[in-house]
Amino acid sequence: MDRLVLIPAARRDAVLELLRSARQTLILSMFRCDDFTIVDEVAAAVKRGVQVRVLITQRARGWRQRLQELTALLRSLGADVHPYDNPAMKYHAKYIVADDGPAVVTTLNFTRKCFETTCDFLVFTDNPDVVSGLKVLFDHDCNRPRAPLPEITDRLIVGPDQTRSRLTALLETARTSIRIMDHRVTDPHVLEVLSAKQRNGVVVQIIGDARMDGLIAHGRMAIIDEKTAIIGSIHLSPPSLDLRREVAILVEDAPIVTELYDYFRGLARNEANLMNLWASGVAAPQEDEDEEDDE
Repeated sequence: MDRLVLIPAARRDAVLELLRSARQTLILSMFRCDDFTIVDEVAAAVKRGVQVRVLITQRARGWRQRLQELTALLRSLGADVHPYDNPAMKYHAKYIVADDGPAVVTTLNFTRKCFETTCDFLVFTDNPDVVSGLKVLFDHDCNRPRAPLPEITDRLIVGPDQTRSRLTALLETARTSIRIMDHRVTDPHVLEVLSAKQRNGVVVQIIGDARMDGLIAHGRMAIIDEKTAIIGSIHLSPPSLDLRREVAILVEDAPIVTELYDYFRGLARNEANLMNLWASGVAAPQEDEDEEDDE
């Protein structure tokens, strides 16, 4: 069973509820965190005897010192903290697993800004394949981060091992529509695929760097043929597709896909929110290989 959380007012409480549900184990994959309600719940989990493990990036733009301080703080609270140790790959995945479920795969960072002012998506799930897959991935990235990716459920798309091939294949399956929310759709091959689909009569709509219902663009989401949704940390940009540990989840639960489609359609009614990546004179934004989501 999957559950989608969209509105900012519900995000923090949904994550806190998941953290509080843990009784034996709690794993957190973390890029940024400055929200002390999250830190307080980590401390509370340790205090009630939960084994808390945190996998944290060592690279986030403007956060070098803060990441060191956050790592020290979490360790002082009793969490087992693993800085991601693969110099060839930036770590950008965001997920949590409590016990044997539920889990959340999300586009947001555990920051005050993402909890309150950004457009982001959270998918909570009790699906045992997703839960076990995230646990396998977490252990792999803690203990063998330079080894080949282990086999896990197809509902998870893990980068960079799978992102380019699987996302391209999914886009190529589209028969009627592709709708994307991503403020960094810059990959040349992805743009070729989208352009070819558009020429063949597939509706292609992209909402990018706009103020969406007053929210700052941050979360990544795609809907294909109004049947399949993809939600996670992956941008459709070369660095994200080829050089980063990213995680996204496939969702085919009809009510969730419909909710996402309705949300997208509401934003798309304002044509100013839609991007035309093929218009003459429109240049793709420059990519900084160490830039990622300052929000």
